[in-house]
Amino acid sequence: MKAIYYDTYGPADVLRYGDQPTPVPAADQVLVRVRASSVNPVDWKVRARAGLLDLVRGRHFPKIPGCDLAGEVVAVGANMTRFGVGARVFGLPSGGPGIGPGTGRTNAEFVAVAADGLALIPDQLSFVEAAAVPLGALTALQGLRNHGRLLSGDRVLVTGAAGGVGALAVQVARLLGAGEVTGVCSPTHQELVRSLGVNRVLDRTTHDFTQERSRYDLIFDAAGHSSFGASAPSLRNQGRFITIVPDPSAIAARLLTAAFTSKKLRTFIAWPKGPDMALVAAWLKMGALRPVPGRLFPLAETAAAHRYGEAGGGSGRIVLVVE
Repeated sequence: MKAIYYDTYGPADVLRYGDQPTPVPAADQVLVRVRASSVNPVDWKVRARAGLLDLVRGRHFPKIPGCDLAGEVVAVGANMTRFGVGARVFGLPSGGPGIGPGTGRTNAEFVAVAADGLALIPDQLSFVEAAAVPLGALTALQGLRNHGRLLSGDRVLVTGAAGGVGALAVQVARLLGAGEVTGVCSPTHQELVRSLGVNRVLDRTTHDFTQERSRYDLIFDAAGHSSFGASAPSLRNQGRFITIVPDPSAIAARLLTAAFTSKKLRTFIAWPKGPDMALVAAWLKMGALRPVPGRLFPLAETAAAHRYGEAGGGSGRIVLVVE
């Protein structure tokens, strides 16, 4: 099969497009012919060995990047009963967003995936739209619900509200019952964020939300543009600051502040879970959750897609089209 792979860590130039062995599905897996995949920040951070991710990926090469996938089931393992050949599915491989040995691997023509990481694509969605959803939606859902403990009526602020995670997080917050959802984004993306159903849109270049004292119950940092220390004054008593940016200093801050404040910091990584994928699929089918694909690249041009993402380009999720 054709795939994107690399044999050493480094800049986007280490990415290659070429032949790799086609995976064989285990007994509890399906083999998916990938029609669309994506580029997430974790992909280029792992490739560059950035931060904590350097500690968990090891030196097992070649590595095929990629978390999200959308495609068709072409073969099933001996014990697989949930999905049959021909099913249109989307999701991500078991093991989380490509940071454990053997995980990821969706920037390729084929990938073997366990059932817990998949759901059926709603009929009205294209492969491109479906590929823009899985990791972002699971990150938003698990971050807001499980780690942020979002309660009905909470005031929620999302930074990076036009990005691949943030654009889904503002919608998920509303679906989980938030009383007010505020999105922070650049001036060029305000109309997009407003169209996603937020109550307020803040221009991050002119409005400092950290000066809004005791306004928010939950801040979901989807961009790494703020910190717990800077944001804490804008949180109410018992407020929560949730970040998806794995930062050693953030973990240290959590330990240091836990004993001195009622406001809490949580860092986390999303994991594929069948019930969560089913809930996301149901929201999509109802039209309650809107995919936000960003710029499209052919699979062979994944290196260019990495450079585009690292430069902070665009809105939504970068999608790779697999011919």
